[in-house]
Amino acid sequence: MSIRILYFGSLREEMGIPGEMFELPAEVKDVANLRARLIARGGASAAAFDRSKAVRVAVNQDLARNNTPIKADDEIAFFPPVTGG
Repeated sequence: MSIRILYFGSLREEMGIPGEMFELPAEVKDVANLRARLIARGGASAAAFDRSKAVRVAVNQDLARNNTPIKADDEIAFFPPVTGG
């Protein structure tokens, strides 16, 4: 089972890639679990998804929360919060 992950803004810069296909382990059921898995990879992922950083997420183009479920073939987009002015 795989999902497509997209990175935007500063997350794209930190990750060094615009996105990736990610094999979804059976135990990863929601956004919080996915973020924890990305942090556990270490390197750029750990830095980009550090728990102290504000990161927004969308699942299949709908804004999501940490408890939003994810499943095979979903598209997950991570992006920094945006402010206007």
